[in-house]
Amino acid sequence: MIEFQSWMIPAGVIFLCLVFYKFVLRVFFGLVIVPEDKIGLVTKKFVLFGKQTLPEGRIIAINGEAGFQGQTLAPGVYFGKWIWQYSINFQPFTVIPTGKIGLLLAKDGAELETGRILARKVECDSFQDAVAFLNNGGRKGRQTAIITPGSYRINTLLFEIELTDMTVIPDNAVGVVTTLEGKPLAEGQIAGKIIEGHNKFQDIDGFLNSEGYKGLQEQVILAGSYFLNPWFAKIEMVHMTEIPIGHVGVVISYVGDEGKDLSGSEFKHGNIVEKGYKGVWAEPLGPGKYPVNPYIMKVELVPTTNLVLNWATARSESHQLDKNLSTITVRSKDGFPFNLDVSQIIHIPTNEAPKVIARFGNMVNLVSQVLEPTIGNYFRNSAQDSDVIAFLGTRKERQQSAREHIGNVLDQYNVFGVDTLIGDIVPPESLMKTLTDRKLAEEQKITYETEKLAQETRQSLEKETAIADMQKEIVKADQGVVIAERIADASVKKATGDANSVRLQANAEGDRLKLLATGEAEKTRLLAKAESEKIELLAKANAEQISLTGNAEAEKILAIGKSNAEAYKLSVEAMGGSNFTQLKIMENIASQNVKIMPDVLIGGNGDAANGGISGLLGLQLLEQLQKKTVETKEVKTEKPEILNPEK
Repeated sequence: MIEFQSWMIPAGVIFLCLVFYKFVLRVFFGLVIVPEDKIGLVTKKFVLFGKQTLPEGRIIAINGEAGFQGQTLAPGVYFGKWIWQYSINFQPFTVIPTGKIGLLLAKDGAELETGRILARKVECDSFQDAVAFLNNGGRKGRQTAIITPGSYRINTLLFEIELTDMTVIPDNAVGVVTTLEGKPLAEGQIAGKIIEGHNKFQDIDGFLNSEGYKGLQEQVILAGSYFLNPWFAKIEMVHMTEIPIGHVGVVISYVGDEGKDLSGSEFKHGNIVEKGYKGVWAEPLGPGKYPVNPYIMKVELVPTTNLVLNWATARSESHQLDKNLSTITVRSKDGFPFNLDVSQIIHIPTNEAPKVIARFGNMVNLVSQVLEPTIGNYFRNSAQDSDVIAFLGTRKERQQSAREHIGNVLDQYNVFGVDTLIGDIVPPESLMKTLTDRKLAEEQKITYETEKLAQETRQSLEKETAIADMQKEIVKADQGVVIAERIADASVKKATGDANSVRLQANAEGDRLKLLATGEAEKTRLLAKAESEKIELLAKANAEQISLTGNAEAEKILAIGKSNAEAYKLSVEAMGGSNFTQLKIMENIASQNVKIMPDVLIGGNGDAANGGISGLLGLQLLEQLQKKTVETKEVKTEKPEILNPEK
């Protein structure tokens, strides 16, 4: 039992040491283990040897004094930090997220200089080395330096950290800067001059070292994201100055040195200076967008196109420069008040815009101080020289006169008067009623005179009608005689006309027939001539043919004749002359179809008295027929002789 107890005691000690090793190491060896994502803030409870208390006014120990220690423990293992002498607190890293910046307030350090509100930057590894911060003269209070997004091992016993947003200037905007630290502005200045080398106010110490001024700054910052310390600079965002098409921007600068006047000795209404000097700049800004600080500069828009201003209660242009103008009321020479609308067209050249602004300050003053009184007084004076009716009748001439007069006046103010137009003219209602009544009376008078003339014309017509009715019968009788005479004359003239017509028609027909006969004769002559030429040619050809044929035929006939003659001679000798003749007669009768029976037979029966005569007449008729037959045969036989003239 005793042996068991002697063995259990060491084993228990070892077990307890394994279980409570951290406590054992912490107590007996002063071991401290700082995790990798934390730092250790050290508080020293007492000092065994050396200076015990901190200097007056200090809360952070940097030389081994008791109290909050400036030196922190980075992640790792440390010995000698006895639990009875040191208190260790673990703290996470200080993390600055994206889009944020860290502002630091130091709880310990030297006192700020008189008049300062921010402590200058010192070398201290972005405030991660508290000992270096204090040794290098770091001061209490708000710091000019900031820490940007990231992770830092910062001793929160010395520094308080405040997160704030980065400064973001959107598009089409301008950041107007007012600094809370720097050199005071000189007397008469309203803004600090532009200082170089501070990276858009992000390097505060660079700005202060360059003797930057406190207060409103001439320099502005444009669109973008900036690490600006709000304890040092206040940013006001304003829209960029936009100059639209058809306008120029005349710059009035309230800062800068006094420049030389460029307006000349004749212009006595203000200084016009070069760009960058105090006063009205001689060179206006053209259309576009400009990053102008409105607290140190003013840009007056001046239209360079034709500008219309209406003196009319019911009408105003989009530029609103005539919104306070109203219809002009004038009084005529005869004491009648009446209203008239007027439109004035003006033009301001670009090079004259600075003079206009230097003289009047803005376009509204130009309208109220020059145009309104000039135009109103002109028409009031013009109306007093004429009555209402004459004013209405001479509108065109008065408009031309107004354009010339007002144009001459505007030339003195560097403004070109393009045209002056008179709109509606509204005379008094009572006068208009009088004029209307007068016009109606005049029209009625004309109507009455017209009606009177019509009645007189009607009376004359009635009289003439009555006379015409009374003489109706006389006229009828006279007309009857005239008609009869006219009918007779017409009959005579008709007969004469018919005769002339017949004669003319006969002459015409004769001429026509004559012309036709002449033409036909000419045609016949030409045809006959052509035919004769044709026949002559054919005859020549036929004659040649017949001549050749005739010669052959003659020889044939001669041979045949000789043969026939020989035959006839032999026949006569054989038959006798009388018998041969009778034979030929019979052959001819057969071949010629000669009638044997007479066509007329004379006999003794019947009428004895007329029988002989009838027979003679029949014989006579038969002889005539035979004679005609013989002639016909002769003609046929002789025809070839005609075609062949040489035969």
